[in-house]
Amino acid sequence: MTSLAEEYLALRRKLGFRLEKPGRELLNFAGYADRVGHEGAITTELAVRWAKLPHGADPLWWARRLDVVRRFARYRIAVDPGTEVPPAGMLGPSYRRKPPHIYSEDEIASLLGAAARLRPAAGLRPHTYTTLLGLLASTGLRISEALRLDRTDVDLGTGVLTIVETKFHKSRLVPLHPSSTAALSAYAERRDRRHPLLRNGAFLVSDVGSRLGYGGVRCTFVELRRRLGWLPQPGRRPPRIHDLRHTFACRRLLAWYQDGSEIHTKMPVLSTYLGHVKVTDTYWYLTAVPELMAIASARFEASREVR
Repeated sequence: MTSLAEEYLALRRKLGFRLEKPGRELLNFAGYADRVGHEGAITTELAVRWAKLPHGADPLWWARRLDVVRRFARYRIAVDPGTEVPPAGMLGPSYRRKPPHIYSEDEIASLLGAAARLRPAAGLRPHTYTTLLGLLASTGLRISEALRLDRTDVDLGTGVLTIVETKFHKSRLVPLHPSSTAALSAYAERRDRRHPLLRNGAFLVSDVGSRLGYGGVRCTFVELRRRLGWLPQPGRRPPRIHDLRHTFACRRLLAWYQDGSEIHTKMPVLSTYLGHVKVTDTYWYLTAVPELMAIASARFEASREVR
């Protein structure tokens, strides 16, 4: 089974799919099948038995593992008709997206203020974090995209970011608001004064001049959240870094609604700006955020009355 899984992964990766975590899971399944002495085609019983390991885990985790095998089985059935494809949803839903936290303007201001008070006060760190968080809030970039920015990706003359080979191998251009370009320019000047001989190409750097890592950024964000007293509400998780991206998308949609824009014509624009693979990923915001759902419903009812 392992050799069959490796063959499948090699083919998918040649088609442009990274399959990092799913690939590891599939090889885990194949190794399990080989260890228990399974012979012949994939069976639903084998897939479910593996997917439900470890016992007592979250059923969502089981369903996701079964989905990995299900996709592999759909490929294998074309060459081995004896393959059994586990039914979709057999172990329940494999995807559950919790409602995002939408930051208010005051919350964003408080977050940037807390970042500006980071220590060392005379170092680059406070400026790096206010620039990073401000960039996320004003562009909706993924945190990984912001941390991977090189100096050559930031055109301060035209106010355009180049996001290279990010999630799903997509690259795109991200125009900036003039205020964002000005903030990035000010940071770049301060960074270059502190590290005039810096050799790495990272745009956002630490006090010692190294590229920021996600682990360190996440720990700093958790500390800022603690200082601000942002505790999780019952049934909800506390604000996250990624929620700045959600906030950007929702505020853009709200602004378009308030302007009376035709949202269906704007969605592809926002989807491209955010780097979504499918426009349906962008439409999710209309159902995830109560304010947007209420406005969308009211707009729909109004259109029915006109007809």
